[in-house]
Amino acid sequence: MPKRILQGNVTSDKNEQTITVQVERRFTHPVLKKTIRSSKKYRAHDESNIFKVGDMVRIQECAPKSKSKRWEVIAE
Repeated sequence: MPKRILQGNVTSDKNEQTITVQVERRFTHPVLKKTIRSSKKYRAHDESNIFKVGDMVRIQECAPKSKSKRWEVIAE
């Protein structure tokens, strides 16, 4: 099964080798037929601490790195 890749904005880089990425998705409501924006935060592994708040990054699924990290940053 292929690994999922998501794109979002970095909202926090305070932890060592970890960033928090907010991913926004848009979808049409099944009944109201209105476009809805929904967002979710993911904690991703950033090996070299190069990404800062406000950067647009792509993250990919990986094996668990810690209790809350299941994603890693794709180097761009």
